Amino acid sequence: MSHDKKHSAASSSNLSLQSFLWGRKLLIEECHPFPIKEIRKRISQNLISVEPGIDLTKGFPVCNRCGNSDPEHFGAYICVRCQHHCHYCRACLLMGVVKTCSELLTWSGPPPHLPKPESITVHWDGTLSPLQRRASDALKAALHGGRDFLIWAVTGAGKTEIFYETLREALCQGLRVGIVSPRVDVVLELSARMKPVFADVPAISLYGDSPDTYADVPLIFSTIHQLLRFHQRFDVFFIDEVDAFPFHQNPLLEKALHRAGKPGYLRFYLTATPDERLKKLFVTKKLDGIKIPRRFHGHPLPEPRFQWIGAWQKRVARGRIPAPLKRWIEKRLSLGHPGFVFVPTIEVAERLGQLLKTVDPAIDYAHSEDPRRHEKVAAFRKGNLPILVTTTILERGVTIPKLDVAVLGADEAIFDERALVQIGGRVGRSADHPDGDLVFFHQGLTVAMLKALRHIRAMNREAKDIEKF
Repeated sequence: MSHDKKHSAASSSNLSLQSFLWGRKLLIEECHPFPIKEIRKRISQNLISVEPGIDLTKGFPVCNRCGNSDPEHFGAYICVRCQHHCHYCRACLLMGVVKTCSELLTWSGPPPHLPKPESITVHWDGTLSPLQRRASDALKAALHGGRDFLIWAVTGAGKTEIFYETLREALCQGLRVGIVSPRVDVVLELSARMKPVFADVPAISLYGDSPDTYADVPLIFSTIHQLLRFHQRFDVFFIDEVDAFPFHQNPLLEKALHRAGKPGYLRFYLTATPDERLKKLFVTKKLDGIKIPRRFHGHPLPEPRFQWIGAWQKRVARGRIPAPLKRWIEKRLSLGHPGFVFVPTIEVAERLGQLLKTVDPAIDYAHSEDPRRHEKVAAFRKGNLPILVTTTILERGVTIPKLDVAVLGADEAIFDERALVQIGGRVGRSADHPDGDLVFFHQGLTVAMLKALRHIRAMNREAKDIEKF
């Protein structure tokens, strides 16, 4: 079964067609657990609305699932099913083919009842720092006031713990909540940490190869891509790493988020590196928010050190490990510190990962096209892999105690200021180990590298200023 079908799989014995379709927009073939006879009956009763996959009434194609209207993102062919010239949408092709003759279904009858829980226990025995408490209270006020809100907090500030109380209150009000991120790895991290904390709350996780089947539950962890299958379902979104690729400056995914929210839905943004649009809205007070320049444990952000490494690409291409990197690896192994080595491309990740096995056979690599990437990251968390070579897929949402980080080719274009700040934020996150080594290997300093250093230093200065009061 494909992952798209698996996500839509449901048993009609434990999930009604009403609960399955309400708040979603699905292709009729994605409703395959339910008999077509039952679906057609509900359509005739005006309980299910139907619209074509591609709308041509405006004289040009518009995708009714993702909202795409860019002519360059459509294709056309003679369709085997309808025997006509069919347009199809390329923009959301990974979620299943939507074409002119496709039928998109939405439940238009009464919504399913979501009972308000009598109480929800937050299974967390930690204590918020004064800055975290201030942010938590402000976020709760935004929920009650019906206002969007930005938490601009340095990496390691404890953003997740900050929204526990607000999430609890939203769920106690019977609201449907989405905790979403552009990155699969962030969704995995958040769901693994938060499902035990909210163990009393039914929850599912949705991403490309998620094992969870759909259920109408109050709490959904999801990549933003998966929101393409929803329609006016969510009351509240907590959007973690809002500035990350592929959400950043992506109109398709912004539309997906908007379409998935009910009228008047709330957006709570969380990030250490807001983009210029969010910064401007925050600074001009058009978006409520709070800035937290200090980590929860009170220690400063580790500052990167810059180390010249020369023509490392040629050495790696010839099957040689650049000497400065090899020394860094060997030191991590002798100290027993886990290490990330960030590289600019998948090709480099694979080649360097294989080369480093000559230093230690347990060293491995992971990237977006690696089918075993989640397995490898899990092994790294458990301490079974000493060093992991990776692309920017792990620049966010990963917390590993005692972690040291190297960026090979920090002067490459893919490592912009935000990426370098996020990568640096993997170091020193644990209260027991608030320090760590952060090195940017380069062939020449770039503006992005200098901006990242200034960004980190500025946050550390703001944190010191807070200590004075």
